[in-house]
Amino acid sequence: MLKKSVIVCLINFLIAALMGLILRYTPINSIHLNYRFLIHAHSHVAMLGWVYLMLFTLIVHYFVPEKKSIYNRLFWLTEFAVVGMMLSFPVQGYASVSISFSTLHILCSYYFVYLIWKHQKTESLVTRYLLKASLFFMLLSTIGVWCLGPAVSMLGQASAFYQIAIQFFLHFQFNGWFLIAVFAIFFHVLKIKHSKEFKRFFRLLTLSTVLTLALPVQWFVDYNTALLCINMIGVSLQLVMLFFFLKLVVPKLKILFKKQSKLIKLVFVFAMCCLTLKTVLNLVTLIPEFSIVVYEHRNFIIGFIHLVMLGIISGFLVAFILQSPLVTFKKTLNIGIATFILGFIFTELILGIQGCMFYFGSEILPNYYQLLFLASLLIPLGIIFIIVNVIRTKRVVID
Repeated sequence: MLKKSVIVCLINFLIAALMGLILRYTPINSIHLNYRFLIHAHSHVAMLGWVYLMLFTLIVHYFVPEKKSIYNRLFWLTEFAVVGMMLSFPVQGYASVSISFSTLHILCSYYFVYLIWKHQKTESLVTRYLLKASLFFMLLSTIGVWCLGPAVSMLGQASAFYQIAIQFFLHFQFNGWFLIAVFAIFFHVLKIKHSKEFKRFFRLLTLSTVLTLALPVQWFVDYNTALLCINMIGVSLQLVMLFFFLKLVVPKLKILFKKQSKLIKLVFVFAMCCLTLKTVLNLVTLIPEFSIVVYEHRNFIIGFIHLVMLGIISGFLVAFILQSPLVTFKKTLNIGIATFILGFIFTELILGIQGCMFYFGSEILPNYYQLLFLASLLIPLGIIFIIVNVIRTKRVVID
């Protein structure tokens, strides 16, 4: 994979982490930035600058044997859109300039899907199914974005239509496009073969992804038994899907770990533990009262989003980078990975403890904001160590 592309993606990741750090500092000492605008910038750079572009790089590297210059040009055009959002969202939030760059990014993603569909060459049915499913969910998710304009003009930003459109986009981005694309690369690396177990896993994965949309939808509509039942089926299918996932992956991982460093083993295990935790936590949403509590307590929402973005998605992406010749296994790299993982664990624990305290009617955790800020410092620090290691690695990598 191209070294420059990976460095750009990691720098985007670092910027998103620094924006998150500023957000964590705001309750401690007021800053002259619009908090809501900065959240928009943080989320867009993290999702579209880090995860999207890293998946772009990995998919082209693994599944497009004949590299064409169009991919390089499309990468930099997409990065231009990311930088535009990075600079415009903190200043104006959702407005003409930021919306223009967001639209450019979506159009670039459509062209990316077209190119990959046309140029991808993989003999494995496993990776072909997963790759095409992930691209389908990416396209599907953008329907939510196109609905935002009509929702605002007809009913306003406070309407259920507007909120559901946002949740539609986020749900199919996180659980469809991002997660399934990671699975496609992971299964390719492990050389998972087509089998009855994979068929069951794939069907459960796609079906549960669709059905669990019912959970965020029910937050914005009146109590609906049908939505609760749909979510219950979706979550149950996710649990069975996890069983087949582990059945497919664990034997192959044992073989892979014999040839890989302990650091790669650590990051893969970390990402898989986060995936297991996410699936188990979804079971809690089967309790109607608690599914409402999750939405009403921001700590739980932020913690869950970071579990998916930092724990699962970023965990796997970093593991894929570690597998490449782009890094040199030195103490600094070990420190960077350990610092990143510890920062993630500490922030998740603090958010979870505070959320539980709010739920049980207790007061705020002593020095809560200061503790959260200090723990959050570890995440960008860890990313910096990884970036420096990649830059200093002198091996020539041919894409």
